[in-house]
Amino acid sequence: MVAILTEPKPRRPQATAINLLCHKHMPLVSIYQPNRQELDSISARRWAELGAARPDLAPAVELQQRLLAIVGHASGALDGRLPRLSLPPKYLAAKLTRGVPIFSGEPIPVPVGLLKTSLLNLTDALAAGGAGESAEHIKEAITGNRMDAGSLLTASLSRDQQAIRTGAEHRGLAPDLVWLLAELATSPFAHALQIALLSPRHALTGDPLADAMRAWNHGYCAVCGSWPALAEVADGHRVLRCSFCAAGWELNEYCCIYCSEQGERFVTAAPDAERKDRRVEICAACQYFLKTIDVGEVSPFPLVAITDMESMDLDLAAMEHGYSRPAMREFVRR
Repeated sequence: MVAILTEPKPRRPQATAINLLCHKHMPLVSIYQPNRQELDSISARRWAELGAARPDLAPAVELQQRLLAIVGHASGALDGRLPRLSLPPKYLAAKLTRGVPIFSGEPIPVPVGLLKTSLLNLTDALAAGGAGESAEHIKEAITGNRMDAGSLLTASLSRDQQAIRTGAEHRGLAPDLVWLLAELATSPFAHALQIALLSPRHALTGDPLADAMRAWNHGYCAVCGSWPALAEVADGHRVLRCSFCAAGWELNEYCCIYCSEQGERFVTAAPDAERKDRRVEICAACQYFLKTIDVGEVSPFPLVAITDMESMDLDLAAMEHGYSRPAMREFVRR
């Protein structure tokens, strides 16, 4: 069993001008998104470093590289092809004030043609990478119109995990794999929408949406409602990274992101005493965990997945001690 060494909680630093491009007292963090060439260079370097450090993960690294290449291609193809949305800032601010994410309940048109191509390419990659017949059956259901790609992608953007799982089970498909494929295929669109909606408002004052984002203090994403994949700590800032749209945000307090526990039942732990830059936040109150990784700079989309894969041993250490990750939250549609 991996020994978990409890550490004292870090003190929350005063807001400073850092390379995250975050604005003072604003939980939403503006993350630099490199161009395609820069992104490919960063990705190649990080995959090479991971491969050298963990040769035992070679098949998983190769598969993940193929998946992220498909996601990256779709992301580039979306340039200039986003729908015009009627989402007034005051309306979105009111939703956020109630704790309801921006995307929740919104009839956002999904570019089905483009994302369906990615979805099918992703099923091929997973079929070749070990998912075998399970992935092939999903592709057959989509191409044979037993599962509607548009409905699947729309449900993924809406984070309707129950609908996707139920639909998969009714068709005799692997529900977790269907959810993963839909999430990977839809994530470039979710990220592009997130940037389009929020980037112009980062530095605004007196703007209702910007003010609502400053006040956001929940552990789930203000944009799509997903839980963070992990927290990246750069220059003392604990930035939660959405597992879907890759948004980054900070909480006003250092606490459990799931239940807000701040007492003795919430601790930060280092499974490896030699690597205290890689920690797990564990909460005995709700039995959930979050990985926390010290980084030189936060990861651009879609490279959060590399940070997540690099730290899989932390997931295993937490789960060995009885901790898990929660299911998607459900929000009232209104």
